[in-house]
Amino acid sequence: MPIYEYRCNNCGRIQEFLVMGGKEIDIACPDCGSRDMERLLSLASFINTETSRLPGKTCCGRDERCESPPCSTGGRCRRDRL
Repeated sequence: MPIYEYRCNNCGRIQEFLVMGGKEIDIACPDCGSRDMERLLSLASFINTETSRLPGKTCCGRDERCESPPCSTGGRCRRDRL
């Protein structure tokens, strides 16, 4: 079941909706209630852990260890667990 992003043409809010079976759905903006919604083209993200890593020793590409998120989780760099 794909998740699509829609933008409200009335207030501009972008919201994700789960669409069952790829069918078009009748949706309303959760902020303003408008039904003037436009489906956006979303980009997919694929990660190959061997070829997609940034240069450096940490998951974000820095040579020194990070002491705060997003790199440090539980005191260790995420790259050490890949």
